[in-house]
Amino acid sequence: MVEAEKKITFPDLDNIYLAAERLRGVVTHTPLQENVNLSDRYQATIFLKREDLQVVRSYKIRGAYNKMASLPKEALAKGVVCASAGNHAQGLAYACRKMGVKGRIFMPTTTPAQKVKQVRMFGKEFVDVVLTGDTYDDAYHSAIEYVNTHDSTFVHPFDDVQVMEGQGTVGLEIFKDSNFKIDYLLMAIGGGGLASGVSTVFRQLSPKTKLIGVEPLGSPSMKVSMDEGHVVTLEEIDKFVDGAAVKRVGDMTFEVCRQNLERVVLVPEGKVCTTILRLYNEEAIVAEPAGALTIAALDFLKDEIKGKNVVCLVGGGNNDITRTEEIKERSLLYEGLKHYFIIRFAQRAGAMREFLSDVLGPNDDITLFEYSKKTNRERGPALVGIELKSKADFEPLLIRMQDARIHFEYLNDKPDLFEFLI
Repeated sequence: MVEAEKKITFPDLDNIYLAAERLRGVVTHTPLQENVNLSDRYQATIFLKREDLQVVRSYKIRGAYNKMASLPKEALAKGVVCASAGNHAQGLAYACRKMGVKGRIFMPTTTPAQKVKQVRMFGKEFVDVVLTGDTYDDAYHSAIEYVNTHDSTFVHPFDDVQVMEGQGTVGLEIFKDSNFKIDYLLMAIGGGGLASGVSTVFRQLSPKTKLIGVEPLGSPSMKVSMDEGHVVTLEEIDKFVDGAAVKRVGDMTFEVCRQNLERVVLVPEGKVCTTILRLYNEEAIVAEPAGALTIAALDFLKDEIKGKNVVCLVGGGNNDITRTEEIKERSLLYEGLKHYFIIRFAQRAGAMREFLSDVLGPNDDITLFEYSKKTNRERGPALVGIELKSKADFEPLLIRMQDARIHFEYLNDKPDLFEFLI
């Protein structure tokens, strides 16, 4: 145990200042903006650190560039390598083009074409993209194998001290731009690189600020590790919040976060979806799921943040428009506005008409109806999706179905059957 602790290198505030110098002219000094709608909603003063406006639409460029700028010329001449399906790949690609360094980026074959195109666009002729395997782990192992055989440098997405120090420059900007006392600072956690760097800054420059990490409920790798007192590898995770969904956090980032963070808050993926839609509709902010995490967490802190100054770090805005329907669906399910049933209609004329007139409320909307008549049966099952105007309309709907002696099975609370049918 003592031997393992000797290998942990913590980010250093002086080095974060040096990283800021390296990044000058490379990254955008993103704004710290007060948000009136959020401030009114939570009776607090809410500020957003807009890293979604960064040059590659996420903070990841900071860590990737700082790591590469810290390498000797001999290492850069042999090229750099990373494995990523998202923002880290884009950050490294941009850094490679900016520095004129050859990079090789391993991405799973399942990576959306839009993300692959963005990586190639940022890297131009300096980057080779290799699509391999079905998962990030497959891409990671291929990257490490390449590094070992070509003597290249692997740029880790989070568990690297120079990467953490690069991400820490976000914290310097927040501190510099705030002419007020920051009571709470919320940061999303995937592998923990951002939280490690930013928390290092604030632990020394603003020690009374409460530093809160935020993770998706379906991938609570840092929360579980902190609860257990050691790094835990999760067997299964929900990958929806892709920028913050990892099975295992870094060994170094775990130690830094365990020392610096007050706690980690878990946010359901459905709540993240509701937040993404609200940010777009009310603020014209395009946030990716990981970027919306900290704002979604405000609901779970609303009682303690009243009257306080709160900064939410919006980490990225690389949202794929093809995910919009899934985001809307997850939001409706979480808010209790979308419900799915298997309904066994009587095999007679007028049964469906009676359901529409006697059971559905005036604001209820059928969004899915799949039915195939079986003439040799008394009842025919139909898969029915119903969208409500208000969550309070659900119980009356169930009562009307029971009063009408409708035979049904509710699917929302049966995850295996739900995943199979919907």
